[in-house]
Amino acid sequence: MTRRYLDMNQHDALYTVARKYPGGIDALARELGVSANVLRNKLAPTIASHYPSFEEVSLIVECCHQAGVPDAHLPLHALLVRHGMAAFVVPQPASARQDDLSQTVCRVMSDVGAVAEAVSSALLDGTVTPVEADLIERKFHAALSALGAWRARLRQETEAGLR
Repeated sequence: MTRRYLDMNQHDALYTVARKYPGGIDALARELGVSANVLRNKLAPTIASHYPSFEEVSLIVECCHQAGVPDAHLPLHALLVRHGMAAFVVPQPASARQDDLSQTVCRVMSDVGAVAEAVSSALLDGTVTPVEADLIERKFHAALSALGAWRARLRQETEAGLR
């Protein structure tokens, strides 16, 4: 039986993101200066005897983000979900100027709609499965990120107007 990895489980998410690093876990291990076997053991959700430290988790996420791995920050989001918290990426000034506020608002509305659609679909049969709950959590985080970007854009616009 194949194990199903959930995006909103921090261990699963870290393992999945690390595997997507260009060249896989072997290349990531070289980048981190550790053996591939040790890194594999630390990342495998089914091995309880090895754990990555906070610093190692941070370095893995950083390396994956810098390498352009999709959803590189997912392990951090999953960790925060476990503790009833949420985070969003704060847009950098150069990237924030690439679109205008109306595009940001549209992105927020689209992401909020995606949350509603995921919840509605999950409730059709009256039961929310773990896979459906995982998808809903991802959609919520996308919407929260869009809201955070909107907030940051408004702040930038306000600060630019004060100059």
